[in-house]
Amino acid sequence: MASSPTFPGVYIRELASPVHTIAGVATSIAAFVGYTAKGIDNRAEHIFDFSDFDRLFGGLASDSELSYAVQQFFANGGTDAYIVRTPRTGATGANVVFHGITFTALSSGTWADGQILIDVDYNGIDHTKDATAFNLTITDLQDGTVERFQQLSLNSAQTNFVQAIVNDPDNGSQLVKVAFPGPVSGAPVPTGVLGTVITTALVNTAFGGGAATAVASGDFGIALSVSSPAPFAPLPLPIKVFSAGSPIPQTLPGLAAQLQTVINNVLAVKIPGASVQCSVAPVTGGQGIRVNALLPNFPDAVITFPAPPNPPAFADAAPGLGLSGAGVGVNVAHYALGTGNGTGGGWGGSQTSSTAGAAGSGLPGAADLIGDALSFTGIYALLKVDLFNLLCIPDATRASAGDPFSLDNTIGDPNSIWSAAIALCDQKRAFLLIDPPPNVHTVSGAVDWKSTALAVHDANGAAFFPRVRLADPLNGFQLRSFAPSGVTAGLYARIDSTRGVWKAPAGTEATLSGVQGLVYKLSDSEQGTLNPLGLNCVRTFPVYGTVMWGARTLLGADALSSQWKYVPVRRLALFLEESLYRGTQWVVFEPNDEPLWSQIRLNVGSFMHDLFRKGAFQGTTADDAYFVKCDGSTTTQSDIDHGIVNVLVGFAPLKPAEFVIIQIQQMAGQLQV
Repeated sequence: MASSPTFPGVYIRELASPVHTIAGVATSIAAFVGYTAKGIDNRAEHIFDFSDFDRLFGGLASDSELSYAVQQFFANGGTDAYIVRTPRTGATGANVVFHGITFTALSSGTWADGQILIDVDYNGIDHTKDATAFNLTITDLQDGTVERFQQLSLNSAQTNFVQAIVNDPDNGSQLVKVAFPGPVSGAPVPTGVLGTVITTALVNTAFGGGAATAVASGDFGIALSVSSPAPFAPLPLPIKVFSAGSPIPQTLPGLAAQLQTVINNVLAVKIPGASVQCSVAPVTGGQGIRVNALLPNFPDAVITFPAPPNPPAFADAAPGLGLSGAGVGVNVAHYALGTGNGTGGGWGGSQTSSTAGAAGSGLPGAADLIGDALSFTGIYALLKVDLFNLLCIPDATRASAGDPFSLDNTIGDPNSIWSAAIALCDQKRAFLLIDPPPNVHTVSGAVDWKSTALAVHDANGAAFFPRVRLADPLNGFQLRSFAPSGVTAGLYARIDSTRGVWKAPAGTEATLSGVQGLVYKLSDSEQGTLNPLGLNCVRTFPVYGTVMWGARTLLGADALSSQWKYVPVRRLALFLEESLYRGTQWVVFEPNDEPLWSQIRLNVGSFMHDLFRKGAFQGTTADDAYFVKCDGSTTTQSDIDHGIVNVLVGFAPLKPAEFVIIQIQQMAGQLQV
């Protein structure tokens, strides 16, 4: 409409709403850092159930404390997690080198040896436009993952530069990374055998004694009549493997696959239940195709290709199929990582080397778990994560091999891990779950550990005792001791979703699913020694089973008298801080005066009131439960001159009823007649 009225009438104007809705952030996204059987090293991967972990990180592994913790997290109610794999000390990834390019597995260790294949082809490539262009296929034989990258270039000036495309953390390969020292000429040699187009049927075939069969011009057939036994006798002869104008396999494996399909299609009609498998097989002087009839007592047959009168004799299918001679390129069947093969592996070709991955000297220690903030390794890989709320590092206190009550001394000082982790949690407004060492399995040991050995004192963390015992699926479901952080994180997630982050994740409803025992079974009086120290205990009660029976932070000791004594109070504060931080970004660069302040009061107040209605705060009225101030009393003229707007938000937290005291009095002499 016009900027000002120009004619008599009614004008409609849409006004911008001052409401900027503040959405509460998630409260129970867990982050796990530690060793896994496979997976990309030092990269935070987002997963939503244990099947994701199984696919990306190899599932449960007996030497991976983290794998069990993740399983326990999802079993106890967790739904959202990040996993950071820290490799073994000194572990390296398998690689393969060809055409001056090095492909290295993103996951270190020996698991990738011979399991990741690299294939190069030129399908659809125009080398007149880019002489270095090629297509790349990467295959993981373990889980069948196939990655396809088309129209790549070895020219670093191109947007499709192979290193930029493949190494992209979001859209690139999730299996390998690419490196090469400098510019190279030409494209890498394609894998396998690329033959000339077959134009005539030059092949005579013997199949278990069967005779050669000529077919119509332009067709390629194979006779399958056999003398004994005769399950193929009813088949029409010859079987056409392909006809004129149809796609023709350009490799011997391709011909074998085509032959298998054709034979089985006929068998399905003529002999129900019968089938064959066709594969490339070595024969004297070359290659043939083995046909394995999947019927009892029927031997394999090998299709061979005897020599025609001219040219010179050959003992395999290559000349007859156009797979040798002029115009044919021969290379390794696949560039395979970690096989130890140099030039000539498979069919021979341009592969330079293939180095096996190194398993490493031992499970990750403190330095590996902590990592480096500049290179985003270890726990610092989580700096690239937008939001996580709970941090678990079960490897920080893993047991030594074969002794569930002995701390693995290859870890180093667990306090160095906890100190770095709590600093990260302070930065990311997250909460750290600290596991007891395996050698802490008595009440006196727990007192010493919490009072003197544990050097971390911070509101953004909590410590637990004792370790829990669950069935180990990898050891006949025998009970095994585990760090409790996995089940605890799952419990926190479950209570958050059903009751809210302001509810203490403890009590009779805080059951720990899957826990069948404890390393130490506490009594009431023994917990009475640990609770005042701020150590959260796991207890077992009749009817209720194993439950979390404590909700104090690391500052929860009675002697400290901290305002952040309780876990739900601290986690609610973290939730409010993160939600308000994200929900008030729109304020930046707005005019700093009363109209802005009133909008802030409106939006923050609306968010706080919604939480009050859900029961997040103490008090029967909104005035009792919270307040929001943003006006001339919080933001002075000096603040305005310095570009500062101050918002004061207060809330009355709900503190858990730790001690329920019931007074019983006997009433005497009250009988009335």
